[in-house]
Amino acid sequence: MKKIKITLVKSPIDRPERQKLTLRALGLNKMNATKEVEATPQILGMVRKMNHLVKVEIVKG
Repeated sequence: MKKIKITLVKSPIDRPERQKLTLRALGLNKMNATKEVEATPQILGMVRKMNHLVKVEIVKG
């Protein structure tokens, strides 16, 4: 399965609680935090909902 690297680039301050919880579920709790995860449909759905706050890169390998 493909891996993606997710980086939090905008602050979740003044965002709805649901978006904050989604970021926490992705493992992003600080600015510029980066997490490498498997590209499952569940993760891709969370990333699509948070696309205005995160940067996504495909990991070669």
